[in-house]
Amino acid sequence: MHQVPLYINGEFSQSQSDKWLDVVNPANQEVLAKVPCATNEEVQAAIHSAQEAFKTWRNVPVTERARIMMRYAALLKEHQEEIATIICHELGKTFEDAKGDVWRGIEVVEQACNAPSMMMGETVENVARNIDTYSYTQPLGVCAGITPFNFPAMIPLWMFPMAIVCGNTFVLKPSEQDPLTPMRLVELFEEAGAPKGVLQVVHGSKEQVDQILEAPEIRAISFVGSCGVGQYIYSKGTQNLKRVQACVGAKNHMVIMPDAKKEQVINNLVGSSVGAGGQRCMGISVAVFVGQSQQWVEELKDAMAKVRPGVWDDPEAAYGPQTTPQAKARILSLIDSGKQQGATCLLDGSDFTVEGYESGNWVGPTLFSNVTTEMDIYKEEIFGPVLCCVFVDSLDEAIALINNNPYGNGTSLFTASGGAARKFQREIEVGQVGINIPIPVPLPFFSFTGWKNSFYGDQHTYGKQGVRFYTETKTITSRWFDDEAVSGPNMSINLR
Repeated sequence: MHQVPLYINGEFSQSQSDKWLDVVNPANQEVLAKVPCATNEEVQAAIHSAQEAFKTWRNVPVTERARIMMRYAALLKEHQEEIATIICHELGKTFEDAKGDVWRGIEVVEQACNAPSMMMGETVENVARNIDTYSYTQPLGVCAGITPFNFPAMIPLWMFPMAIVCGNTFVLKPSEQDPLTPMRLVELFEEAGAPKGVLQVVHGSKEQVDQILEAPEIRAISFVGSCGVGQYIYSKGTQNLKRVQACVGAKNHMVIMPDAKKEQVINNLVGSSVGAGGQRCMGISVAVFVGQSQQWVEELKDAMAKVRPGVWDDPEAAYGPQTTPQAKARILSLIDSGKQQGATCLLDGSDFTVEGYESGNWVGPTLFSNVTTEMDIYKEEIFGPVLCCVFVDSLDEAIALINNNPYGNGTSLFTASGGAARKFQREIEVGQVGINIPIPVPLPFFSFTGWKNSFYGDQHTYGKQGVRFYTETKTITSRWFDDEAVSGPNMSINLR
C-alpha cells in the first residue's frame, strides 16, 4: 500500500505518525493509498524549515523567482494529462473536467510570472522641498494554505505559487481525501528549480490545522472550503493575529429573462448545475425564471435527463461520483427534504447506479420546481447535482431574492437586453457576476471576489489582491544633503 509522504526541508519523507487515513477511489471504494496525520514534531519541523528558508529566499531577485514560475508553468503543461489522470482516480472527475482543473491552476502560475510588475511600488518626488517618498512591496514571511478536495490541482496552485513568487515561503496542508495530486504538483515544483525549504507539505485533519493556526511563525493563511470550517479558521487565525483569506460556501443563482436565448439557457443550466457532480463553489444551484421563461422548465428537465454520471474514462459520462459515501448521504437527505417540504421533484437521481461500479457514490441529475426560500434545498449548499427552480415576475424581484440570500459568491443573468444586464450587474450584491456566462470565475489577472458569507477576509485570492495579501508595503521618506547642507547648523526635516 502506497504511503503518501510529507515534504519537509526539500525532502520527501515517511511520517512517523500512528494515525493514517485511507485515500479512496469514489467510483469503486478502492483504497489507493494511506495518508498520514503528521505528528506535532513534523508540522513544527515544516514550519521551522520554511522560516529558515525565508531568510535567504526573500533576498532572491524577483526576476529569478519569476523564472522558476516560468519553468514550473511549462512543466505543468507538459504533465497536464498525467496530473488529470491522478485527479480522476482519487476524486472521480471525468478526464476533461480534471484537465480543466489543472489548466485553471496553470493560468495562476502564468500570472505569477508577472510578479516583477505586480510588485512594483509607488513614488512621488518632492513631497516637500528636497524630500521624496516612495514605497516598496515586500514579502510577509511564512504563509500557509489549507485546501479542499474538490479542486486538488487548481486551488493549491491559487496559493503557493503566488505566495512564493512574492518572496514568502509556504506550508501547504492539502485535503486528506485526495493528496496524491498536490504531491505531484510539489514534485514538479522541485523539478522547476524551487530551492530547498520554500515549500513544505504536511498532511492531516483538524489537529494539524490547529497547529498551523496557532503557530506564531506563520503570518498569513489561505483557505478554501465549507462555511463552518472557514468561520473557524478565520476566527482562530485572526485571534492568533494572522492575516486570513477564507473562500467558503455559496448558493449561486442564474436569472433567466424571457428574452434570453432558450437553447443557450438550457445548455448552460445543465452544465453549470451538474458539472463536476455539483461539487464546485461556483456551480449554479438555483435557476430563477422571470415571467414567461418558466415555460422552459419542461425542456430543461428533458435536457438534464439525457446526462448521467460515470467513470472517468467513459466519454459519455457528464460527471463523476460524489467524493465520499457521507457526501452522497447528505445530498440524498436534502433531496428527500425537498420532497417532504412541498417542492416538485421533476427529475430524481437518488437511486442512480453505474453498471460495474455499483459501490460508487453516484447521484443522478435532480431537478426541483416550485422551490421556496424556506425550504432546506434552497437554504443549504447541497454541493451535488441538484438544481432548484424558482419563479418570479420581474427582474427587480429576482434581484431582491438574490440580495436577501446570505451568500454572495457568484451569480449570472441571461438576457438579450443591455439595460437589464446593466441594472443587474450594478444592483446585485454578489462578488462575481456573469452576463450570459453561467460560471463567472475570473481569469487570474483579476481576483476571485466572493462577497458576504462566501468570503471572510479583506484581500481576495490571486490577481492583484492576492499579491497584496501576501506582501506588506514599506514607505520611505528621504532627503539627501549636499556638502553645504551637511555642514549647516539645522538638519531637521520639516514636512509642514
